[in-house]
Amino acid sequence: MAVKIDGKAIAAAVRAEVRAEAEAMTKQGNTPGLAVILVGDDPASRVYVNNKKKACAEAGIYSEEFTLPAETTQEELLALVEELNNRKDIHGILCQLPLPKHLDDKAVIAAISPEKDVDAFHAANVGHILIGDYTFLPCTPAGVMELLHRTDISVEGKQCVVIGRSNIVGKPMAMLLLHENATVTICHSRTQNLKEVCRGADVLVAAVGRAGFVTPDMVKPGAVVIDVGINRNAEGKLCGDVDPAVEEVAGYITPVPGGVGPMTIAMLLKNTITAAKALTK
Repeated sequence: MAVKIDGKAIAAAVRAEVRAEAEAMTKQGNTPGLAVILVGDDPASRVYVNNKKKACAEAGIYSEEFTLPAETTQEELLALVEELNNRKDIHGILCQLPLPKHLDDKAVIAAISPEKDVDAFHAANVGHILIGDYTFLPCTPAGVMELLHRTDISVEGKQCVVIGRSNIVGKPMAMLLLHENATVTICHSRTQNLKEVCRGADVLVAAVGRAGFVTPDMVKPGAVVIDVGINRNAEGKLCGDVDPAVEEVAGYITPVPGGVGPMTIAMLLKNTITAAKALTK
């Protein structure tokens, strides 16, 4: 039976460290500040933004929310980003995705100053991640690495498989594993012999967005299985990309909920502190 990696406990430890740093900076007159932009009324985005605001308050980070109507124009949104780029009290800028369809998310991400891009989506930051001299890391892949580090799981020399090639999770996840000397395979919808590839993995990261996609016959006995997925099953219950029966095969596994999820916001807070330190030198 797999050991469950407790993301809630590890995220709580990261948040406590962030709070200590935020308090120290505030005493010096440099309170870390995060701006969160929400366009429209997507219910899931509203939940995410509320969670981020609450986490900031608990961590001693000043947060300011900018809620814009769904009919906001591209020009209005870019003007807000530019205003926040120029504010000295705002060190991190986050634009909650997805945006309404008439808005260009790539243009918005490109407009955010790379120094304030705490999601690490800007092309400049993506490039730094590729060559390994990064300041920020995308929050979810960074959270996965933090889980591995704090569970004393080394990926050096290991066979690691990432299912999913998104710009937000799959691609940066592969790079971070590669930077720590893993041998990495990225799988996707066109991958042939997916089951066999996955069964060769010492560390398997599932980020495909399909409930129960990874089944026990895809997992090497004793493997570390990281479930990045957040889905709803037929009963409406929150579940991951990994079938619960995989617990009987894996050596370590992250539960959903309570695994990778809490780490994403914890790493956002950590990125905000990193940005604030760099901008207030």
